[in-house]
Amino acid sequence: MAIPGRAALIICLAVVISSCEARGAIDPLVRRAHGAMNGIADPREKIFNVLTFGAKPDGRHENSMQFQRTWKAVCEWPGKVKMVIPAGRFLVGPLVFTGPCKNREPIVVQIRGTLLSASPDQLDDFPMDVDNWIQFYDIHGLIVIGGGTLDGQGASVWPHSLDSNQGPGLPVNLMFQKVSNAIVRKLSSVNPKGFHIGVVQCNNIRLYNLRIIAPEDSPNTDGIHISRSNLVKIARTQISTGDDCIGMIQGSTNISVKKVTCGPGHGISIGSLGKYENEADVRGVIVTNCTLSNTDNGVRIKTMRGPKAIASQASSLIFQDIVMNNVKNPIIIDQEYNAHGKNQVNPSLVKISDVHFNNIRGTSTSPVSVQVVCSKKVPCQNIHFYNINLDYVGRPVTALPPGGTSACSYAQGLFYGGIQKPPACH
Repeated sequence: MAIPGRAALIICLAVVISSCEARGAIDPLVRRAHGAMNGIADPREKIFNVLTFGAKPDGRHENSMQFQRTWKAVCEWPGKVKMVIPAGRFLVGPLVFTGPCKNREPIVVQIRGTLLSASPDQLDDFPMDVDNWIQFYDIHGLIVIGGGTLDGQGASVWPHSLDSNQGPGLPVNLMFQKVSNAIVRKLSSVNPKGFHIGVVQCNNIRLYNLRIIAPEDSPNTDGIHISRSNLVKIARTQISTGDDCIGMIQGSTNISVKKVTCGPGHGISIGSLGKYENEADVRGVIVTNCTLSNTDNGVRIKTMRGPKAIASQASSLIFQDIVMNNVKNPIIIDQEYNAHGKNQVNPSLVKISDVHFNNIRGTSTSPVSVQVVCSKKVPCQNIHFYNINLDYVGRPVTALPPGGTSACSYAQGLFYGGIQKPPACH
């Protein structure tokens, strides 16, 4: 029995129902994306190539104006339309592809070449406070495909990266905001200045067959960062980066993460939560059939404590069929994420409930393989562990069981079934 308990069944049914509701919108997108990826010509489709608008694929000339002019023509075309970025190296500054557009069918953006993020010294007018490098905004019906690469050229600015708790971060490679009914497929994101991919205020968006790469020591380079979005599906994706492979913060609902490989990085995380005023809840997240290797964390839920002590909830969460290879903290709930200095005063008020860890196996480099550190003010409720099989592979520790140990605090309702290695908390 892969998911024990009636609560888990209810979670699965809720996600299935949500997926069925979206199927009518997604299926035409899938068919169109398949045709575009396989070079199936459509005589009704108008094609706008950035070269026609004067873009130069030499990696030296800056092409922002040419790309924006191409998008303007695409957005104003009322029928089927495709924007093509062919093979080559295109240097571009910040781009905002804005809707709403006149198209009655989804816009296709085909990226075959490599886009290079321009730096301030390569532009006459570089907005220093830019949050995103390439942004799609307010678009209903979008397909971004092609096998191309977005190279953020971030190494030169990483030493100046701002802590996300202190101010705005560096530009996100690819941002989707207020986008609905979208597919993003077969793209690579490398070396962003900030995050790789952002999904904000979106509905019904599918990301798969992506390659997301940055060095292990690159700061704040989250792979896919989701907030205030519903029905997001991520599948068959490789992520190797310097921060969370996937991060789901406030307002992330009905999220599916499947067949993702993560590492190096900080794992697959929900949170941190408890940071913003009027923070929206997180619910209905399923992470399944994933592999994490040499990461700082495996699957993690993290909430903040501090003077504001914002109340929100994270519930109906499933982490299932996951392999851990030399992971430092394979399973962790941390409601004292920023517990230092003045932030020790108030406990987290984020309520965590109905969480399932099922069929998780592999190796831990930490003696404490399972950590459940809940809030003293709002204890965790209904945390389920089923078939946990982790071996400790770090330095020998006297009298330590083969699976290491578990550490739990302020948790109400811990439920166990099947194999429990490390031994369950008592």
